[in-house]
Amino acid sequence: MRELADEGNETALDRLADLADAADDVGELSELLDEGSLHAGSLLTRRAVARGDLRELQRIRDAGYEEAGNELERLLKAP
Repeated sequence: MRELADEGNETALDRLADLADAADDVGELSELLDEGSLHAGSLLTRRAVARGDLRELQRIRDAGYEEAGNELERLLKAP
């Protein structure tokens, strides 16, 4: 599956992100985000929001997943 993901197969990349999420492998999710996996960005964003981790949301946004920026702004504006 890794070979397919390395060749640009988004379904394989998404599946690898799901497997990393199920294994609670945040490092692998971060690597997949760095490789361009928006699904990994979504999974990492969900985790960061649950923890209220503003720095992690900023890092995820900076890595290219814009929704993390939206969540960051929402949390910053919350009373």
